[in-house]
Amino acid sequence: MKIKLDKSNHPIESNISLISRRSFFKLFGAGTAASAMYGCGTKTSKTSESQSGSRTDEPPKDKMTCRSNPNTGDTVSLLGYGCMRFPTRKKEGSEEEEIDQELVNQLIDYALAHGVNYFDCSPRYIQGMCEGATGRALARHPRNKFFIATKMSNFDPEKQKRENSIKMYRNSFKELQVDVIDYYLLHSIGGGGMANFNARFIDNGMLDFLKEEREKGTIRNLGFSFHGDVEVYDEMMRWHDEGKVHWDFVQIQLNYVDWQNLNNNKSTDAHYLYDELHRRGIPAVIMEPLLGGRLATLPQYLFLQLKTRRPEESAASWAFRFAGTPDGVLTVLSGMTAMEHLQNNLWSYSPLEHIDKQEDELLAEIAKEYQKYPLVACTNCQYCMPCPYGLNIPGVFMYYNKCVNEGSVPSSSQDKNYRKLRRNFLVGYDRALESIRQADHCINCNKCVPKCPQRIRIPREMRRINDFVEMLKQGKDFGEASGQK
Repeated sequence: MKIKLDKSNHPIESNISLISRRSFFKLFGAGTAASAMYGCGTKTSKTSESQSGSRTDEPPKDKMTCRSNPNTGDTVSLLGYGCMRFPTRKKEGSEEEEIDQELVNQLIDYALAHGVNYFDCSPRYIQGMCEGATGRALARHPRNKFFIATKMSNFDPEKQKRENSIKMYRNSFKELQVDVIDYYLLHSIGGGGMANFNARFIDNGMLDFLKEEREKGTIRNLGFSFHGDVEVYDEMMRWHDEGKVHWDFVQIQLNYVDWQNLNNNKSTDAHYLYDELHRRGIPAVIMEPLLGGRLATLPQYLFLQLKTRRPEESAASWAFRFAGTPDGVLTVLSGMTAMEHLQNNLWSYSPLEHIDKQEDELLAEIAKEYQKYPLVACTNCQYCMPCPYGLNIPGVFMYYNKCVNEGSVPSSSQDKNYRKLRRNFLVGYDRALESIRQADHCINCNKCVPKCPQRIRIPREMRRINDFVEMLKQGKDFGEASGQK
């Protein structure tokens, strides 16, 4: 990562020292520890509130940091709007979900007014409702005020047939109410290796078709988003070098945890993925800067390290600043469901304050500590859904991760807080998830596993969490099940 020097262009000395989790609780006392723990299972999390930032003033409308696309000269906002997490509501008189169009309109209006001009969609997002909602909201604004990104999301064998893939492509224009798509992606390549890539884009001629559409000007920039086998990523880089296909941009997962590659997995090594793009001059679009929200609510003793340095800054803002600092990053996507998310993220990039050398070293140390927590590597992308047996897979994982992050996972029946923590966890679990959608209903069918871009062994994690819940219900010690001894 290219780190900025201080304002005088001098290197910044670093003296990073992280206090341990045990030291944190000893330093601040049992009362503080307990108050941090009790967030899970309540309607409002004290830990989450303390990490959300304390700014209440209006973000500026004219300070958004922008980057220039070297291929087209587009001036793109560093904050991009990921439209996969638009707010939804129950249909009147029904249990079915629909997008809350009024709220979406408000969010997009506010984003545009504050300098955000990149909107990322997919025909697959929000059960197929994403493009239509985005199109309705943006159609109320001049076309030259925004850039649209969407994807060829032909994951299913039936949709991989040429006529069906072309139908999906044409329908995106209709739903988005545009004649030109600014940024078009081959969606989530890498899963299933080159055989899957060939089935989706080569055997049916779709890559050649999309290249022709770019030549016509119907697509202005052609790229791909990557999750999966790094061999596919490397092959795409070779194709670019050999002139087989010119990639105008590439979307990768990048955050300060994946940057460290502590699990030695090249497929999720953000440093490697970014460097391969940067040395070729291919602009990078960044997804998952918060790891599906996990970096927005850190374990409290880790967040303390950040708060000591920047008291007014949220945990999320640190992650966004990190993702936006490298040269060659065109925009950083965030799926913003609520106005408070949008406002907080606007502050992070209005304007961007680059991560300096000392802050970079601090985040590297925090990443190492964070990796020790027994979290499920879920980013809430929803690709595993719907589950054929009705489970809310990401809901189970997100609830569990939230409780681990907040320190509200009880570790021993000998702990004086055990009974209260146990009750809070179980009550919160039932409030967050209907009983028929909880982990105990997983039958190990494995249909979700190949769909997961993070390569989570979902049935195994479901069993682990269910064992954990059952032990809590019985009031037993479980040590290893909770990951805390």
